[in-house]
Amino acid sequence: MTDSAELSAAAGADPVAADRAAAPFSSVAVIGLGLIGASLAAALADKMPDVRVFGVDTDAATCATAADRGWCAVACGPDDPAFRAFVEDECELVVIATPVAAVDDYLGRLRDWGYAGVVTDTISTKGHILAAAEALLPAPARYVPGHPMAGSEQNGIAGARTDLFEGANWILCPDERTAPEDFQHLHEFVRGLEARVVSLHREEHDAAVAIVSHVPHMVASSLMQLASAHADDTGSIMRLAAGGFKDTTRIAAGSPKLWCGIAFDNAEALGEGLAEMAAILESFAAALAAGDRDTFTRLLAEAAEARRALPAAWVPSTEKLLEVRIPMVNRTGVVAEVCTIASSVGCNIQSIDIDHISEGNAVLSLILTDEGDVGQLSLQLINAGFSVSFSPIMPKEYAHVD
Repeated sequence: MTDSAELSAAAGADPVAADRAAAPFSSVAVIGLGLIGASLAAALADKMPDVRVFGVDTDAATCATAADRGWCAVACGPDDPAFRAFVEDECELVVIATPVAAVDDYLGRLRDWGYAGVVTDTISTKGHILAAAEALLPAPARYVPGHPMAGSEQNGIAGARTDLFEGANWILCPDERTAPEDFQHLHEFVRGLEARVVSLHREEHDAAVAIVSHVPHMVASSLMQLASAHADDTGSIMRLAAGGFKDTTRIAAGSPKLWCGIAFDNAEALGEGLAEMAAILESFAAALAAGDRDTFTRLLAEAAEARRALPAAWVPSTEKLLEVRIPMVNRTGVVAEVCTIASSVGCNIQSIDIDHISEGNAVLSLILTDEGDVGQLSLQLINAGFSVSFSPIMPKEYAHVD
């Protein structure tokens, strides 16, 4: 199935109508209605209104809010019989959006109720849930770790927004056991929320997010500790901090309890990242103490160059598309391997299609925008032993696709 919403949009069709027609799951359980879970329910209600969303949370007031706002068809506590009935009778996807401490309980319920459908999560660390899913789920191969790289300094359902994931990176971590169709449907699900899918090896997830998410939060908190320690009764420093400093430290306003949990769940990777951060700060301090302007300037220049290289925003190409076709004959784990390679060279997968030619014989078709290094993609795929063909296409060629 081609991602008709994107391709039709490029050709002038209504992307909203296309998204609504292409929802890959008809019924979804969102477990945990905090900031991320409630925002997911809200986004589904907005972008995929035909999907039946069942919300679960231990807080009755939160459940009432989610239902009253129309984000969930039903929202209830985990012990409500309606939750079990939904899982057993109609659920096609379970999204776990709870703290790590609650994972075992919910996975145990899915086991006891014989749920063998697709499971993903939004948890920012994977060490524990990977082991728990393997031990508890009836069909552990259908668990695909996920992590939307989105958030807010506001906590709980009060901070939930329908647009929280728009333009955000959403990590998915398939492996060699992930069924191509399961990943295809999850990819469509995330793209339908207007997020960008980034594939990572699941074993690399915690180390990667420690550097780009967890360490920065601790640095922002440290900066606020520094400013607070130097604030006087007049509040002059805090008035000066209302500019760029305020933007830099925005994330420090997040829930201390939540972030303490994240830190200790990812203690090893976070500890290593903080040690590296301390060494970098020490490099600046040493150069300053030694009067070494050349080293100090080099450190600043390296950081400035790296910062300028960051994309301003994710804006997929609507001018040119590229189809990549890869035979999947007698090779397991193709989708996970190919998507991870594509993400590693910055290529954005616009849509995934699996063309089943015969039993045990299929072709993986990826539609890419013109982002990333296609030359490196080709080289790495060939070096990995894949047979690959590339074919430039124009969006208008897909204007007829429903």
